[in-house]
Amino acid sequence: MKFGYVRVSSKDQNTERQLKKMHELGIEERYIFVDKQSGKDFDRPKYQAMKMMIREKDLVYLDALGRLGRDYDGIIREWRDITREVNADIIVLENESLFDSRKFKTMGDLGKLLEDQFLSMLSYVAEQERKKIKQRQAEGIEVALGRGVRFGRPKQGVTEDFKKVYHEWKSGGMTAVAAMKQLGLKPNTFYRRAKELVKNG
Repeated sequence: MKFGYVRVSSKDQNTERQLKKMHELGIEERYIFVDKQSGKDFDRPKYQAMKMMIREKDLVYLDALGRLGRDYDGIIREWRDITREVNADIIVLENESLFDSRKFKTMGDLGKLLEDQFLSMLSYVAEQERKKIKQRQAEGIEVALGRGVRFGRPKQGVTEDFKKVYHEWKSGGMTAVAAMKQLGLKPNTFYRRAKELVKNG
């Protein structure tokens, strides 16, 4: 059985290039598993679903080693689990001449040694790339904050609607619960804005 695993780091990234490769290999749609989340760990729903289906002599195709993950220890652990415990095989299309676990198996103990060396080197590179991505993101946020860009939901201050309901509540025309319900606010937000209103006169 042939499986294809496709991963991108976020929901807005495109998977088409990876999917095209899997289709060209003749992998059935139902055996192509796609995750749209970070490779920092292996707690990914589609990856875990695929692992539950893999059996001895199955083939798992990846576009690149980084698609499997970005964690050094995790990549080595998962690779060994699939190729040595389950006794399936992994083919990395980007480095197929080096990363086809079937080739290492034909070389016996020497193959294991070579596989471990190559895997250690490339998984290290994958993890370093993840660290660089995180650093670039942090630097980008810092620059944006320096320019005055705000992240998250825009903070809503005291609106005219709030003032109207607040004065009705303070004059005894309605209960605090009714005021919160009308404004759609939680107690802590309601009382915080009431405090702001009093403070600002």
